[in-house]
Amino acid sequence: MPKLENVVAVDWRSGKDRCYFFFKDSNTYTRFNIGDNQVPDDYPSDVKESNWGAFHPHVKHLRFGFSSNGIMGDHVKGIDDDFLWLFYKDNGTPMVCKYDQDKDNVAGMYPLATTFWAPLLPYFDRIIAGTWWKVSGYPYLFRFLMNDGRSIQFEPPWNNFKVETINSHTWPGLSPYKDRIITAVQNDRTFADSYYYVFLTNNQYIRYNIEENKADSGLIDVDDESWPGLLRD
Repeated sequence: MPKLENVVAVDWRSGKDRCYFFFKDSNTYTRFNIGDNQVPDDYPSDVKESNWGAFHPHVKHLRFGFSSNGIMGDHVKGIDDDFLWLFYKDNGTPMVCKYDQDKDNVAGMYPLATTFWAPLLPYFDRIIAGTWWKVSGYPYLFRFLMNDGRSIQFEPPWNNFKVETINSHTWPGLSPYKDRIITAVQNDRTFADSYYYVFLTNNQYIRYNIEENKADSGLIDVDDESWPGLLRD
């Protein structure tokens, strides 16, 4: 069975919820349909202009990404618009691609320093995952996991920014695995608590409850029972 490594997972909120996994070594990607709980038969597929538009040459330099909607800022308009934020490097410069999920095309690609994501710059090379942490009282909170045992909390509209250690208080249940994190992706559930799936080395993951801010599973193997089709060649 193939190993899950050098991969970036992102969530997709427009239409039926799904996750995309970008396999950078092979320049391929896979779509996981959350409602169907499986990968369609025609994946993995090559990354090319016909499926990822102007962003396709940059997938091999992708570091992390996530979806959001209704966020204030110079590069966001529309309360119900769904955007995918893809963070990457172009000739050494940290960049962010704003991908319009509703239109399924690139809305713009910007140097990170020119966007409201600029406070992430000093930590850019250490961030391995991020997600919109939309919970009661915090509509614009984002959290980022880093490869040095720390995490970031960031609220762009107010520039509230905090770096903290991943431990039993900040990320209950995740700290034993903080050195094994590869990528992570959210399942934004409408009528139940949302989950953050944190993928680890050795083809394992844990399920993290966002509303309760704690892991609600131990180690789970990534296989054809837990993620049908994800490890398909």
